[in-house]
Amino acid sequence: MSNSLYVCTMNYMKRGFASDNNSGVSPEVLEKFAEINKGHVVGYGDDIYTKKAINLLKGQFGESAIPFLVFTGTAANVLSIAAATKSYHSVICASTAHINIDECGAPEKFSGCKLLSVNTPNGKLHPVIIAPLLAGKGFEHHVQPRLVSISQPTEMGTVYTVEEIKQLSAFAHENKLLLHMDGARLANAAVSLKLPFRAFTADAGVDILSFGGTKNGLMAAESIIFFNPALAENFKYIRKQGMQLASKMRFVAAQFIAYLENNLWERNAINANKLARYLCRQVKGINNLTVTQPVQANGVFAIVPKEIIEKLRKEFFFYTWNEEAGEVRWMTSFDTQKNDIDEFVSILKQLL
Repeated sequence: MSNSLYVCTMNYMKRGFASDNNSGVSPEVLEKFAEINKGHVVGYGDDIYTKKAINLLKGQFGESAIPFLVFTGTAANVLSIAAATKSYHSVICASTAHINIDECGAPEKFSGCKLLSVNTPNGKLHPVIIAPLLAGKGFEHHVQPRLVSISQPTEMGTVYTVEEIKQLSAFAHENKLLLHMDGARLANAAVSLKLPFRAFTADAGVDILSFGGTKNGLMAAESIIFFNPALAENFKYIRKQGMQLASKMRFVAAQFIAYLENNLWERNAINANKLARYLCRQVKGINNLTVTQPVQANGVFAIVPKEIIEKLRKEFFFYTWNEEAGEVRWMTSFDTQKNDIDEFVSILKQLL
């Protein structure tokens, strides 16, 4: 994404296409807050609501899954890496990965590891492009590869198939590496694949998952889920040192209860994905505009004439992904509506 800082001066009630982080909170989550906001419960996660949230997560990812609740996506990724590595290790990721671009060096600062990034045309890693980075294994002058980190969906909006994830996990394990998945938008991937979460995480060989909900209607709720129990053994101390042990944990847990118990995650992701596809269909036939990636989740990437970007952004806020190419990113959200897209496309056509 462009590193330019944009100040949005538009009406803040207008739904733009900058990020699904810009959306509000699902009404069901706010209702759950009100429901549990009664009396006192034990803090730091030793309460009935946190236990219920953990059980719901196990219901989605398998009884052997070991979840820990946190409240930011950066922390979920950083602490996942810290749990699996030592300072002489490296983490292999796509050059577009959130841990590489948008976390201000936090993974390297807090884990001591080096990120080894690989250029990919669509945000996806494959064994053939990872293999050259293993050349220094066992050589004390080189950082030692320990973790492969993938995003599902990728930052380019593409979605790994189950087979692609299984190939990566098999390759990682054959080479004594671990597989981490950044699932900040995991619900969008599940809807795209039409599969339950565990089918492309636990059952596909993922070792550690950062499972997010903040981008899909929650307020501040993420979780780290271990499928390799050895990695979880001392994680409660890492979480505490990482400043992610919430004192009023019931309010993080409440969000996951609302998210999972009645499939709110699915309804929200269906809307976001459906409207991304609708947006793609509406802009594909426009002259001087090229959609650059398949729309498989809730992001549309397109190259548009640079001279219209600022004018369009004043009407509907969004980010430039690649300033040199004039490539922009339009994200839909759980609360995006069809009329938002119709108005946006109408203005886009006028500008072109």
